[in-house]
Amino acid sequence: QFHPLSPTNVSSQLKANAYLPCRIKGLGNKSVSWIRNRDQHILTIDRYTFIADERFAAWHDPYTQTWTLHIKFVQDRDAGSYECQISTEPKMSHFVELSVIAPTVSISGESDIYVKSGSIVDIQCVIRDALEEPTYIFWFQGKRRVVGRDPRISLMVNRVPPDTSIGTFSISSAKLRDSGNYTCAPESLERASVMLHVLKDEEPAAMQDTASTSASPALLTTSLLYLTITCIAIYFTKRTPGDLT
Repeated sequence: QFHPLSPTNVSSQLKANAYLPCRIKGLGNKSVSWIRNRDQHILTIDRYTFIADERFAAWHDPYTQTWTLHIKFVQDRDAGSYECQISTEPKMSHFVELSVIAPTVSISGESDIYVKSGSIVDIQCVIRDALEEPTYIFWFQGKRRVVGRDPRISLMVNRVPPDTSIGTFSISSAKLRDSGNYTCAPESLERASVMLHVLKDEEPAAMQDTASTSASPALLTTSLLYLTITCIAIYFTKRTPGDLT
C-alpha cells in the first residue's frame, strides 16, 4: 500500500531538479513504475530507465521504502501528472502533480541610469518566485564579466524570504569608463540588463570660460561700434578751430 504521507503535489523551479517521491509499505517482490500521464510513456521500472531522455531517472531509498522519480533541468513541458504504479493485479497507482515555477529576473528602476562622475552606484538584480536561491549571479559590462578586482566594485547577494533573491552591483565612485550596458546573469535563469551613463561633472570656472568664449556676434558688433564712436569723439575734442577749417 501507499504511505498516507506520500505527497500528491510537487513544485519545482524551471531548469532546476524535480523530485517526485512515492513511498510504499510492504512492497515485497513487486515492481514500481513511473508513468507520464500526458502520453502514457513508461519512464522507469524499478531502477531501469525506459525513455531516451536522460533527464529522467529513478532511485530507491530502502530505509524509507521510497521510490523517487528524478527529473533534471526541468522544462515547462514537464509539468503535469505522473503515476507511480505497483505491479499488482489489479494495478495500484499513486498520482503526483508536478508544477513548474518560472522565476522572473529584472533590474530595479529605469532601463537607463544617469549619474555624475564620483557618485555611488547601486544596481539591483531582483529574482522573484525563486524556489531555490541561485548559486551565483554573474555580472557583465558589455561582454566582459566583472569579477570584482576593482576595489571600487562590490558584489553581494541577499535572500528575502520566501522566494526572492537580490543581487547588488555597487560602484563606490563612478568614473567615465564605467559607462555601458550591465547585465546580471543568475544561474540557469534569464538575464536582465540596464544602461549606465556616467556624466562628466564640469567645474564652475570651466563653465564661465565656456560662456565668455561663446558671446553672440550681435554683442561683439555693438561693442565695436561703441568703441569707434568714442574714439571719434575724443579725436574731435582735441582738434583746434584752425584744424577744423
